Amino acid sequence: MTIRARLTVQFAAILVVTLLLFAAVIYFFTYQSRREAFTESLFARARVVAHVYLDGTRRGDERSRASYRRYLRQFYRTLPAEEVHVFDARNQVVFREGREGRAVPAALLGQVRRTGREVRFVSRFRQTVGLLYQEPGRGDFVVVASSVDDDSREKLDNLLTVLLFGLLGSFVVVGIGGLIFAGQALKPMKRIIREVDSITASDLHQRLSPGQGRDEVSLLAQRFNSLLDRLETAFVGQRTFVRDASHELRTPLAAIIGQLEVALLQQERTPAEYRQVLRGTLDAARLLKDLTNGLLQIARASDDPSQVPRTRLRLDELLLQAHEELHRRHPTRRIDLDFREAPGLPAVAAPFAVLGNEALVLVAFLNILENACKFTAANPAAPIVATLTATRGQVQLAVVDQGPGISEADRQQVFVPFFRAEAVRTVPGHGIGLPLTAKIMELHGGRVEVASTLGQGTQVLLDFPAAS
Repeated sequence: MTIRARLTVQFAAILVVTLLLFAAVIYFFTYQSRREAFTESLFARARVVAHVYLDGTRRGDERSRASYRRYLRQFYRTLPAEEVHVFDARNQVVFREGREGRAVPAALLGQVRRTGREVRFVSRFRQTVGLLYQEPGRGDFVVVASSVDDDSREKLDNLLTVLLFGLLGSFVVVGIGGLIFAGQALKPMKRIIREVDSITASDLHQRLSPGQGRDEVSLLAQRFNSLLDRLETAFVGQRTFVRDASHELRTPLAAIIGQLEVALLQQERTPAEYRQVLRGTLDAARLLKDLTNGLLQIARASDDPSQVPRTRLRLDELLLQAHEELHRRHPTRRIDLDFREAPGLPAVAAPFAVLGNEALVLVAFLNILENACKFTAANPAAPIVATLTATRGQVQLAVVDQGPGISEADRQQVFVPFFRAEAVRTVPGHGIGLPLTAKIMELHGGRVEVASTLGQGTQVLLDFPAAS
């Protein structure tokens, strides 16, 4: 079932139930009101009959009393199927009028004498009332009147007919109106569906019309546009990454193929020439291996943070481990380590502890230190200073070198994969160290900042949230 049909059915069901309850309440209260009015009318008739009857029986001669009873019968025949009985103190009938001749139960007479008045509903529209009428000097009389409320039956039947036809007409109006209302309400959704259908992977720049106002459909369009922005950024980044990665991978492969083709051009070569070809091929293969490892590390660092295992790490120990590895790779480079704790920091057993993945954090440290070593290759004596500082809630690693530095325009692009600054194009590398480090820091809820000035070196800051 479509949303439009479901909304129409739900809207119609709510309104139908409301109208049915409203009609039932109207009918019930009308019925109760007319029943009570008819009851009071019967009591009034009973009082009039008792008064007139007893007044007529006071006349001196029998002829006058008989004439008065005939007048009373003519006066009394005003209600449909009306019947009346007047009982004396011994429960003997002293006056009766009516054709049906219904017997009056003795229990009704006893109840009337005890309570003074009684109402019995013989059927839905037929009532019997009993009234105790006291006449000084003559005793107590019980007047029982019974009649059928034909007027109420007719009026209620008419009311029921009006309500039924009104409900049927309302159902039709509600159904048509519900369809129109649901169609109008869902018109923005249909527009969004058409616009979404027109968006493909090749034209992610298209956006949904935000609509007017601040209703849920407009908010949905805005959220979907935000999603498209992220998807477009991801697609552009993916295409750029694939293009740059293909270019970088092609370079060492072309070098390997070129070396082997040159070696095969001549029939005979000296052992030294073969060794030179093999050495060049090995260098290109190592370059290819390093590039492949870097790409795999970027892919790993892009995983879902919840899927990356984390443990409690000591960054001071990891920094010492990275320092040892860098000293093995670059034995002539000078790397100074400085460990600091901020003043007022509570005394803890491990002030440099964080929650993270040991392998990924070590890769981030090695990337930063490796870059500092590469960019200061022209000045081996210039020291590289790595300062690890523990503050309240944070652990920071600042690596400062005295290399050539980078311009402000290039600094804005250092986290783009495979980007190489103009000043360091001659330095070996692939441009994946800082992007990989940025992804690792993002996985750990930290941040990385690069500050540099041309000719004055570069500072890279890694900021980790401290372990609680």
